[in-house]
Amino acid sequence: MAGHSKWANIKHRKGAQDAARAKLFAKFAKEIMVAAAKGGPDLSSNAALRLAVSKAKAKSMPKANIENAIAKGSGTGKNSSDNFKEIIYSGNLKGGIILLVICLSDNYNRVSSDIQHLFKKANGTIGKQGTIPFNFERKGILELQIPEGKQEELEMIVMDSGAEDYEIDENYISIYTSPSNFDLVKTKIETSGFSEFETAEVTFISSDKIKLNEDDAKQFIAILERFEDNDDVQEIYHNVDLSILE
Repeated sequence: MAGHSKWANIKHRKGAQDAARAKLFAKFAKEIMVAAAKGGPDLSSNAALRLAVSKAKAKSMPKANIENAIAKGSGTGKNSSDNFKEIIYSGNLKGGIILLVICLSDNYNRVSSDIQHLFKKANGTIGKQGTIPFNFERKGILELQIPEGKQEELEMIVMDSGAEDYEIDENYISIYTSPSNFDLVKTKIETSGFSEFETAEVTFISSDKIKLNEDDAKQFIAILERFEDNDDVQEIYHNVDLSILE
């Protein structure tokens, strides 16, 4: 993710080292497989699959990997998809930090035990399973680097696209949409010649952020990375402003 990205302060992903990148692609593949298993392999009629593929493409997941995951999920590949279920956990850490952890797993007992252990190790408390914290709202987000000399043109396109809002930070733009309007906004921007998205997904955004000092922010990153190292953890969202580490 770009250093100036607003999204980097909302959602955490490890850097693009080879091992971390492979792990990230594995998580995308699982999400694509689940979407294809539920709604079929046709992107035009499967909104969940379109979203999963958009997210993977925005992080440069190879086309062959995406196609293979679709084939597995829809049962047309060599190995069909396992019966993965989405399991949602939320909890609190010291200092008012809230975590929202989305898992995809074929083993409920394993993931439940692992997530409880991770919260305990972070000296946190876990909430009721399936609960979305009140200050987390589901939103579509599109993020891209603004081509040189194209800011005014891009802003006009965004304002005419049906997007709810947008923010510009140096040469990056973050565009926010309602979940139901995500596809329409994305398509309008793409067909206007701006398609190099660094983020393209429907996700959760916290309405209020807390600030940490640099040492606490680094400790918090270490906690996030422990969660991310778990193969069942698909996404992690939080309410921490990490701009102090940029």
